[in-house]
Amino acid sequence: MSYTDEVGKKLNALLEKNYDAEAGYKLAKEKVENSALKNFFDQQQKSRYDFGHDLKAELKSFGQEPDKGTSLAGDAHRAWMNIKSTFSANSADSILEEAIRGEKSAVEEYNEIINDSTLPPSTKSVLTKHRDNIQTALTNVKAMEKTW
Repeated sequence: MSYTDEVGKKLNALLEKNYDAEAGYKLAKEKVENSALKNFFDQQQKSRYDFGHDLKAELKSFGQEPDKGTSLAGDAHRAWMNIKSTFSANSADSILEEAIRGEKSAVEEYNEIINDSTLPPSTKSVLTKHRDNIQTALTNVKAMEKTW
């Protein structure tokens, strides 16, 4: 596998995860009634949509074809969120817990790729911006969970 293929594979994996997160935030927004939570989930959905465009542009700059669609694991996770919120006494609390879990995982995945010393500077810059945004969202969702 060439260097470009390596970078393409890593970016496509992140792109798929961002598709999953975007769809997950859309579902979360539909499941909660609190307007502050709806706004937060809406903003995160839009951020992940934007991240997807950033990643697609990076992939294209390497002559790679961006993947399309969510992953089976992401689809299963959203189905679980749906079931959990249906039977939970406090679905907002359950959804916040899932958002925290997902954001922690995303930060770890971004860090793993950012720490690759062969990553081009432009890609590292894009990924660092995304990771920092996700870290801020994680901090915010943890604060919301405490007040919930």
